[in-house]
Amino acid sequence: MTAPADFETWLRHGYEQGWCGPPVCSIHDGVPTSEAEDIDYDDGGEPCLHIIRLYEDSETKAAVEANHSPSQWRATNRGLGRDD
Repeated sequence: MTAPADFETWLRHGYEQGWCGPPVCSIHDGVPTSEAEDIDYDDGGEPCLHIIRLYEDSETKAAVEANHSPSQWRATNRGLGRDD
């Protein structure tokens, strides 16, 4: 197993591989969507857009997860946070 990367290295690798976009603010920038997704939504569709929240620190992570139950059960469903 390789040593963990710092966040910028991890983000750059994901971006260069086409796995993610740059961090944006959903409140100020809006959720990044394609034109086709916008049209689908406007026509009554429900495109599912997977979002990965970036935390400033562990206190913010704990506060968000205490307030947002999907962050808890989606992590559990994926086996995240366990020491297997």
